[in-house]
Amino acid sequence: MTDTFNFESTIGKLWDKLNGWVDAIILKLPNLILAILIMVLFLFIAKGIKKFLYRFLLSRVSQKSIQDMISKIVYVSIILLGFFIALGVLNLNKVLTSILAGAGVVGLAVGLALQGTLSNTFGGVVLSFMPNIRINDFIETSDTSGFVSEISLRNIVLKKPDNNFVIIPNSKFIENRFTNYSLSDRSRITVACGVGYESDLQQVENIVTNIISENFKQNNGEKVEFYFTEFGDSSINFITRFSVNMISSKEELESKHKAIKLIKSEFNKEGINIPFPIRTLDFGKNNLRLDYDKED
Repeated sequence: MTDTFNFESTIGKLWDKLNGWVDAIILKLPNLILAILIMVLFLFIAKGIKKFLYRFLLSRVSQKSIQDMISKIVYVSIILLGFFIALGVLNLNKVLTSILAGAGVVGLAVGLALQGTLSNTFGGVVLSFMPNIRINDFIETSDTSGFVSEISLRNIVLKKPDNNFVIIPNSKFIENRFTNYSLSDRSRITVACGVGYESDLQQVENIVTNIISENFKQNNGEKVEFYFTEFGDSSINFITRFSVNMISSKEELESKHKAIKLIKSEFNKEGINIPFPIRTLDFGKNNLRLDYDKED
């Protein structure tokens, strides 16, 4: 009899609980429908903005990974905004507060754990929007040089002139200086040489400036510069500077190669000597002697 009474009592309490839930759902049904409509609305808004933003970024950011990342961040942010508004409509303020608090703690933990990765990711975003570096630009850092082949969220990839690839973390690349040869079509290069002390220096200057001017066209505001720099050990040294079309170090090497051949050829015609260092050992004056051990 007691067992039957307890069973009926339990069923009654359960039924009352279910009735209470049903009544609560009926009372909150308008808010529930409104919350669902809000989520659906924000879903469509997020998809529309994602497509628009992706097309907008397509013409301004060359890296697809950056386009995807930014569009997805905006998409998820809009969905989360709709979710929080829906919770507010359902009067679940306590749940909303708990979610925000938990998200803050998790975000802090993830940020500390992935500090290096996030630094590289932020660096990738910065590099993608920097006007001073683009895909296929030829850049030179403190220890390497090459063409920019890829800018990802983690690193920048350079293709060296020898066809090898160098992968540099974004955070490390941003912290150091680099030279971008592709920002300007024209650059000035320097060729150094020396002539014998017996040479006519004015003749040397005329020969060099004329031969460079004839073979390397100088645009408006550009000119061939020539300067004697020092009295060397065996020569009077000089440099000549002139502008050439250059977007990578290859053009610089080709221009120097051509200029050196032209200067050497013209000096040979005019009998101008390009001396090389000579070391003289005076054994008699300094009492130097070479001894050889002989075996019997």
